[in-house]
Amino acid sequence: MAASSRGVERVLAKCEACIKAGNYYEAHQMFRTVSFRYNSQQKFAEAADLLYRGALILLQHNQHSSGADLSLLLLESLNKAKSPVTEDAISQVTKLFEVMDPECPERYPYLTKAINWSSKVNKEHKRGHPDLHQRFGFIFWHERNYAQARYHYIHSRDGEACAEMLLEFHTAHGYPSEVDMFITQAVLQYLCLQNKATANVCFDVYTQKHPGIKQTPPFSLPLLNFIWMLLIALEGGKIAVFTVLCEKYQVSINRDPNYKEYLDQIGQLFFGVPPPQRTPQGIFGSLLQNVLGGTGEDDEDVGTSSKVGVAGSSHPNSGDAKGLGSFSSLFSSGSSNSADTPTTSRPSKLEKTLDLD
Repeated sequence: MAASSRGVERVLAKCEACIKAGNYYEAHQMFRTVSFRYNSQQKFAEAADLLYRGALILLQHNQHSSGADLSLLLLESLNKAKSPVTEDAISQVTKLFEVMDPECPERYPYLTKAINWSSKVNKEHKRGHPDLHQRFGFIFWHERNYAQARYHYIHSRDGEACAEMLLEFHTAHGYPSEVDMFITQAVLQYLCLQNKATANVCFDVYTQKHPGIKQTPPFSLPLLNFIWMLLIALEGGKIAVFTVLCEKYQVSINRDPNYKEYLDQIGQLFFGVPPPQRTPQGIFGSLLQNVLGGTGEDDEDVGTSSKVGVAGSSHPNSGDAKGLGSFSSLFSSGSSNSADTPTTSRPSKLEKTLDLD
């Protein structure tokens, strides 16, 4: 065993003796002092090891403020060392978050700093490493904090878990009429983040496993058909197909004002739609504004081209928009590419359940 490793073990032994004696403050200060010494000597690995193990010990003894303090110092060490985002590092960072008291005031600053660390050392993931987001999403899901779980899953590559979480959320707290809206917003946001593969997985798993969706495509709900055909249309990238889809399904798209902004970005990213012209009416692109700006007609399932390949039947009922306000207010944190604006509809079952009305 290297001398530095033996040094960490000796410090841990002394601190554990303090903890067994109930001297938590002394143990906390010892961890801090030795970690500062290691960092000053650029022994970042030893500092990180000591801080992780010390934070875990204190948190497991319900010393949440002291444990959270060491956890934040761990992230500082990882930043100073420019430590890569490895599986071990992700496991340690998320383990500390998991054992923190959810009411601990340092918990969310810790989460933010962890995401920032992962984005700094992995420049290709500007919003944080997707594997780190996936772990945070899992923790929040099991805490039944669905809004936070959803936000982190949207920034991950785990479409299957995201779908199962959304399914659980909807069946436990949503109106039956919102079954299509839960998955629609998730898919559109994945696409705004240019994560087409995960969007497809999420949509497939949700529609296959949800007990309220008992058929395979084409669906009886127009909004689900729109998303299904949109995902197919992405492969061809034809602006004409995209435009016709948005036109034919404008009643369903109008159920949530955020859909238009998401579709504007998707149009630019995948179909070559020109950037929007800023007007007093909003930021929606001029092409789609012309398509979706009117009151619209009843939705229809249409076969727009061989790429879409759907011979549809008419669906005049676009779905009950009851509870629409829940999507704008509840999931506003999940949007990374456009602002979610709450609607003025009456509080939905979701809002009442989560005290968002």
